[in-house]
Amino acid sequence: MKKLLALSLLFIFALSCGSKSGSKGSKGELVGVKGKKYYPEKPFGMVLIPGGSFIMGKSDDDLPAIGDAPTKTVTVRSYYMDETEITNAEYRQFVYWVRDSVIRTALADAAEGMDKTTGATGADTGTENPMWKYKYLNEKEQDDKDEAAQGGSDPGEEDYSFIQDENILDWDVDITFNREEYPSEEYAVVIEDFFIPADSSFNNKRTWKVDKFNFEYRYSDVEGYINDREAYIREMVEKKIEIDDITDTDINNYLINFGGFSRKSYIIRESVEIYPDTTVWLKDFKYSYNEPMHNDYFSHDAYSNYPVVGVTWTQADAFCQWRTTTKNAYQKTKKKKSLVPEFRLPTEAEWEYAARGGLQSAMYPWGGPYTKNDRGCFMANFKPMRGDYAVDQALYTVEADAYDPNGYNLYNMAGNVSEWTGSSYEKDAYEYSASMNPNVNNPSNQKKVVRGGSWKDVKYFLQVSSRDYELENQPRSYIGFRTVHDYLGSDLTANAMTNTNTNKRNNKRSSIK
Repeated sequence: MKKLLALSLLFIFALSCGSKSGSKGSKGELVGVKGKKYYPEKPFGMVLIPGGSFIMGKSDDDLPAIGDAPTKTVTVRSYYMDETEITNAEYRQFVYWVRDSVIRTALADAAEGMDKTTGATGADTGTENPMWKYKYLNEKEQDDKDEAAQGGSDPGEEDYSFIQDENILDWDVDITFNREEYPSEEYAVVIEDFFIPADSSFNNKRTWKVDKFNFEYRYSDVEGYINDREAYIREMVEKKIEIDDITDTDINNYLINFGGFSRKSYIIRESVEIYPDTTVWLKDFKYSYNEPMHNDYFSHDAYSNYPVVGVTWTQADAFCQWRTTTKNAYQKTKKKKSLVPEFRLPTEAEWEYAARGGLQSAMYPWGGPYTKNDRGCFMANFKPMRGDYAVDQALYTVEADAYDPNGYNLYNMAGNVSEWTGSSYEKDAYEYSASMNPNVNNPSNQKKVVRGGSWKDVKYFLQVSSRDYELENQPRSYIGFRTVHDYLGSDLTANAMTNTNTNKRNNKRSSIK
């Protein structure tokens, strides 16, 4: 009897456990899987651009008769955008992280072959080898660091210990570049390998071998997969096979097993040199004295808040990848923090929508049609008159937050430096691109759209609808960039009724207990 009672209780307990694990608290209703509460977080230095529709293209006569920007009504989703162009100081953060990670890796590799108390010669010194502290961290040491981070202590301004790789670097150990403070001979050998020899350096300055500092990242080649997929379908159609008879399994089997591809074939690995090309100040202007800008513009503190230039489209894209990786690596160290969507270059439509600042059919970010305000002051940094670059009180670039912002609180959407976008330049792109979040990005087309005009351009290029382009691997002294960041959740648009109904529906679902 006791045995029967025990079995009955066990059976009831099993049923109760099963019901709880399957849909706890649902009362048999469809309530969805409970996840973390997500709160949109505005990235530092960005502003929210509410989605909406606008008339993209020329607001006035196309006087140069280029014909590449006909009017078209399009709609874009909400997103965040940098309120200023990326500055030298901000880009230096990227450069220094890559530089320090490459050097730390070299120091760790050198330390791997050494004993804790011996030098390169193998002789026991009786004291700890200075190189030993640069060795890779083991898993336990990394776990201790993660646990400390989970405790709530934020990484310092230059502390990147929360970034993990296959080999774990210890970012808490300082690196010294002062020759007088080198801790050992082995250390000096590693560090000096990153500098150009003194007899080959420019202007008697210690100069980095910039080609040693590459940022490496990878991404999925979705477009390549789609193109191969479409090519296979066309091949099957030519063989008189009905499209309805071609399954996804057939396509994947062909691409991966019979097409000579593998899943790794669609993972693209990039290695990008990250230092800006400072020689653009000399190459862009022949027979012109711009040596001071070449020598100091990127490195000197006087220009920290000025927009970075001499950066290719590829380098700007790598900066976006680094910014995403860095932010998500930090998110992983914090409890209840969701990963963030990627930072990226704006599409051409997103750039123009943001530049208009909420003004429909305006010629410039401030409205128009004039480039001076009612006090006779210029509204942007550009070349107003032939040869007179300084009539607007600026010979070259100005601070990234100079002049008044537009309606979305964005600075210098016209003038100062032109800006890379994520779109390829196609003259007739407006004719065939979608009307919702339009973007034409052809990887085989090296012409990338630049927008906004620069300090050396005439006012035509300052118009929000004016299109221009440059080759993706060509740096210029007048092209910079700013980034955007996708907004997740109910799209913030002018249609308040839609947003209200969405919020009510979400609140109703969450009230079921």
